[in-house]
Amino acid sequence: MDTTLQDPLVGHVLDGRYRIDARIAVGGMATVYRAVDTRLDRVLALKVMHPTLAADASFVDRFIREAKSVARLAHPNVVGVFDQGTEGPYVYLAMEYVAGCTLRDVLRERGALQPRAALDILEPVLAALGAAHRAGFVHRDMKPENVLIGDDGRVKVADFGLVRAVDTVTSTTGSILGTVSYLAPEQIEHGTADTRADVYACGVVLYEMLTGAKPHTGGTPAQVLYQHLHEDVPAPSAAVPGLAAALDDLVAAATARAPEIRPYDAVALLAQAREARAALSGEQLDAVPPQARAQVTHNGAEDRTSVIPRAIGQRTGSSGGDEPLNRTSRLQMPAPQLSPSRGALAAPRRGVLAAVVAVLLLLGGGTGVWYINSGQFTRVPSLLGQTEKEAAKRLSAAGLDVKKVEREYSATYERGTVMNSDPASRARIRDNSSVTLVVSRGPRTVKVPDVERLPLAKARGELKEAGLAPGIVTRAFSEDVPQGSVVSTDPAAGTERRPDSAIAIVVSKGSPVEVPDVTGASVEDATSELEEAGFKVKVAPGRITSQEEAGAVARQSAAEGAQLAEGDTITLTVSKGPRMIPVPDVVGDDVDDARSTLEEAGFEVEVDRPFLSFSDKIASQSVEEGDEAPEGSTITIRTKGL
Repeated sequence: MDTTLQDPLVGHVLDGRYRIDARIAVGGMATVYRAVDTRLDRVLALKVMHPTLAADASFVDRFIREAKSVARLAHPNVVGVFDQGTEGPYVYLAMEYVAGCTLRDVLRERGALQPRAALDILEPVLAALGAAHRAGFVHRDMKPENVLIGDDGRVKVADFGLVRAVDTVTSTTGSILGTVSYLAPEQIEHGTADTRADVYACGVVLYEMLTGAKPHTGGTPAQVLYQHLHEDVPAPSAAVPGLAAALDDLVAAATARAPEIRPYDAVALLAQAREARAALSGEQLDAVPPQARAQVTHNGAEDRTSVIPRAIGQRTGSSGGDEPLNRTSRLQMPAPQLSPSRGALAAPRRGVLAAVVAVLLLLGGGTGVWYINSGQFTRVPSLLGQTEKEAAKRLSAAGLDVKKVEREYSATYERGTVMNSDPASRARIRDNSSVTLVVSRGPRTVKVPDVERLPLAKARGELKEAGLAPGIVTRAFSEDVPQGSVVSTDPAAGTERRPDSAIAIVVSKGSPVEVPDVTGASVEDATSELEEAGFKVKVAPGRITSQEEAGAVARQSAAEGAQLAEGDTITLTVSKGPRMIPVPDVVGDDVDDARSTLEEAGFEVEVDRPFLSFSDKIASQSVEEGDEAPEGSTITIRTKGL
């Protein structure tokens, strides 16, 4: 039986524009349909949030964030978002329709891939993520389910629903947002993620493509999380003998447990992937994985995007080995099985609606207690022009609450203020009812404000106030702009951009300061000289053997003449003196032989010839045979006189 016939939206024209022809997939958060844009006569995918969730403002905000984030990324390897809107209880995204399947489908069908095929998939994925990272965003949920492979061979990254701005808070208090098998250690331990968390996940995906299996497995999600924290991802060649060392190195670099060791972002990892490909021969690229790995099964629970409390050791149920611990919300569900003839798109996955209802109760989505309406009425307070927060307060004071928040462009109302409501202001409404707020997103395009020479914090504030998102911050020397203030933005001031576009910021490091040479000086004198130059000083623990006398500076972290910013830290390493070595006996040797012997032992040599001496034989040496002298010190040798 075709279950799509029971779907009330199939055959419906949503928002007077999108004719829904068939249901593609159903997940815990939304249903995805194949639809036709009747205005432009093109096939697209329509992602419609379940009406029960659309009543929750936080779910709607998260849903719309996906549209806003991806719409900023005009990249051929990112699933495009065309439109976002609402009709009655339906909140939807109009998205690019990709006919094909997911990488998860490929791995289930084939198991391990040839290195050439794995790199052919990895590189466009990194290109897509690189565009996102350089635009100021982190995906945070990279996995095979979110890699789409079209019937035409094109590779696209989907489901940017968990995307976050790089330069904004990316932590989830008390919980982990992501998919267990692909979480970076810092996401598990601290709940934070930047571009390097996506790099880690891509390293895990590469391992899975090369071996047909995940690097970390266990009976419970807690065991998998523990392995992410305490065990390195193994070399792919350990599972598939014969894989090239360059592939092992690439996986190791991407999945380093310390984030500072990984490539900074997907652009850097893409460069390393291309270097690895160039280092492989045709035979290595086309190596056929063992057939024993042709069929690999995956438990869908580990592939789900979940919010997991960071108190890993605590459990609230017995959901089985692969179920996330204490899962408090399920944003997406496992990928539907798609044949090459079906559509693959950025969609939530199949799941049970009851689980989502339970989630809403856990999150406080319902009040838990309902009262029978007394039949009394009140009026909606005046809301127009109020901020969203102020409008919510006024509604609460009137005994009403916010049903949901919709956002629309407006050239009249300031961004973030209420431009309409349903019911409207002053309308008669029953007590304890809900009101839908329509909040202004500002004009459809905004000009980048001039924030040059402003302190970084103030510049960020002005960008946000203008309706733009502060993007990646880089730092550069400037003779004119004070340290910590903005040198320039990209795009420049006055450029028109869509609201919420990311604006990259260059911040001044101040005028460059040249580093003096303090080696050989006492720690006190060296510290004083460096601090007078504008630097901070740190003394490294322990001492090293060097030619400098004991207690003097043997090494400085920045070389003489290097240019640093005022306030940068220079680390000093203190000498414990030179190594003492025995002096060889050269008395009776020729001058040349004596010099050679002493220099090979580690000494400098000075020759003393007495007046009217015509002999080349050594008569004496300044340090006697067998005595010790500092390595590098000078030994004087004297020739025989008349």
